[in-house]
Amino acid sequence: MIDRLVVFGATGDLTARYLLPALAALQEAGHLGDGFQLTGASREDWSSAQFREWMAAQLDRHGGTYPAGAREAVVDGARYVRADVTSSADIAAAVAGDGPVAVYLALPPALFPRAVTALHEAGLPKGSRVVLEKPFGEDLASARELNGLLADLVPEQAVFRVDHFLAMTTVQNVLGSRLANRVLEPIWNSTHIAEVEITWDETLALEGRAGYYDHVGALKDMIQNHLLQLLCLVAMEPPITLGERDLRDRKVDVLRSVRLLTEYDVVHRTRRARYLAGRIGDRDIPAYVDEEGVSSERRTETFAEVELELDSWRWAGTTFRLRSGKALNEDRKEVAVRFRAVPHLPFGPGGEALPNVLRFQLEPEGLSLDLTGIGSQAHELTPLSLTAGMEPPDLPAYGRLLLDVLQGDPALSIRGDEAEEAWRVLEPVLDAWQKDLVPLEEYPAGSDGPPPPSPYEDGLQRREDLLHEPAAPPDDV
Repeated sequence: MIDRLVVFGATGDLTARYLLPALAALQEAGHLGDGFQLTGASREDWSSAQFREWMAAQLDRHGGTYPAGAREAVVDGARYVRADVTSSADIAAAVAGDGPVAVYLALPPALFPRAVTALHEAGLPKGSRVVLEKPFGEDLASARELNGLLADLVPEQAVFRVDHFLAMTTVQNVLGSRLANRVLEPIWNSTHIAEVEITWDETLALEGRAGYYDHVGALKDMIQNHLLQLLCLVAMEPPITLGERDLRDRKVDVLRSVRLLTEYDVVHRTRRARYLAGRIGDRDIPAYVDEEGVSSERRTETFAEVELELDSWRWAGTTFRLRSGKALNEDRKEVAVRFRAVPHLPFGPGGEALPNVLRFQLEPEGLSLDLTGIGSQAHELTPLSLTAGMEPPDLPAYGRLLLDVLQGDPALSIRGDEAEEAWRVLEPVLDAWQKDLVPLEEYPAGSDGPPPPSPYEDGLQRREDLLHEPAAPPDDV
């Protein structure tokens, strides 16, 4: 187990909100030995004492549920190095020490190529590991380039492209429910399942993240970055083991089976929108284009929806809908598995049987099953719902990921070919949206998103017109 962690970008929001509480959780659980050392590296001209003071304040704010002793142990063992992540000399000073080191790049993704190049120039001790937050690259070409840079630095087994969604208890329970219950696995296919909807809707608006979000948007930030991972866990074939090779092989199989969308498909099976001014609870929300730091010229979407199909024996005929939006009227974060209706009802006109829906609630964590039963009168059907709570996890999601990094278990990280396949799936959408083949709709903040499209509305007709318009001639013709 590695006992040295160097975090570049150590004074940022990711470190404050997630990494420091995760380290406190690991300390409390006894996973960090007495010799563990945390080094923070960033551009601020701080001393180690100033960094520790900042750490203590952030742990009080974001990790106050952990015992004071655990928090103090994390703070007391930390040191700080002022560093430019593009400078090989600065990086060499930050990682200096005995034995292998885990290097965590808590940085904007645009800095990854230069940081990895500087790491290569500085050199890392044998056995070191590199951790990168997603999104991994900005498109397929940049993901391939970054993979090449990492391959020159450390072996693939030492690269951790982390996604905290994969360490969430409910996400892990998707696998548990499927693979450990005889009643589910035989019907986990297109014969019985009509649709899988993977949703991450938030009441949160931009919340000061324009510097990152306005360059990314909902499609890259959530669907490419996280929701495709959930698709893989729902749709993968049962692996032989949950070891890193078996699990990640099956996830890549899912992405390879996704039918690529044509321009016609993108027009009819994807949507994008951004929020207007509105009200959410007691908050007045400005229009997205009026948020500080937003450029209206980028036409960044705050809502994205994509329908995909898988060309596989198990899933031919099932629709997978991935959706995410900001500034909506409620938080809805779930995987909803919608089963097909029964072929015949012998109950007469006494009611309608709604399709069964198995829901994995992601935040807050929970599990529910929508069924149909008999009501108070004979032959009268009524909806039923079974719900189950989740035991609180031993570690928060980031705690689980950091422990995997320190112990060298990459099963829950993203393999290089998987990162590329995820971009391959969504490149047709990115290309068509860049051409404005899909209109950028609008919805009021505090609503449930853009209204459902109708084939008779002008918006869809405009989509058809855009799709069939001839390309504009070059300027020099």
